[in-house]
Amino acid sequence: MVKQPRIRPRPSSDWDAEVFDALGAIMRQRDSQPAERSDPGAPRAVNALAVLMRYPALAKAFLTFNRHLLYESSLSDRIRELLILRIGWLRRAEYEWAQHVLLAQRAGLRKEEIEAVKDGPNATVWVPFEAALLRAVDELHADAFVGDATWEVLAAHLDQRQLMDLVFTVGAYDLLAMAFNTFGLELDPGLEGFEG
Repeated sequence: MVKQPRIRPRPSSDWDAEVFDALGAIMRQRDSQPAERSDPGAPRAVNALAVLMRYPALAKAFLTFNRHLLYESSLSDRIRELLILRIGWLRRAEYEWAQHVLLAQRAGLRKEEIEAVKDGPNATVWVPFEAALLRAVDELHADAFVGDATWEVLAAHLDQRQLMDLVFTVGAYDLLAMAFNTFGLELDPGLEGFEG
């Protein structure tokens, strides 16, 4: 792992119109007007967004896709966060893990469930469907393919759109994990990493 940041977050004092245009891609429909720097409701300059703002055109393209996964996906928040936590854990993506522990808690995951994500699909806390969700992440991580047995369990609970959102969610957060690990993204103040 990278010990020092390779790409540092762009200071919010340096955010310009191009940055705010890119940020508009991730904002919910009701928040579709990009906030100005002086606006107290402006998006918080978390390190992930601030690093992406080193390249606003790329950020805008990715954040448009990411908005679907976070706000418009056919998956429940609970399912989404289980998937993201598992790929974050498998990739040892500490930043992704720390941010999504908070989102998982908001989605109703209990502390023991969040800890059980580390143990994967065989942890005793999971019902068969949730175990299959985690197994799908493991299979995508290992083979870039969900096996027939896992797919059968998932397809009994999810429709085709949900199955597609599942694969794209894992893929997108696998990509983010690789990027954040490679860039040496540091935790935001107050976040607890793997050892926290």
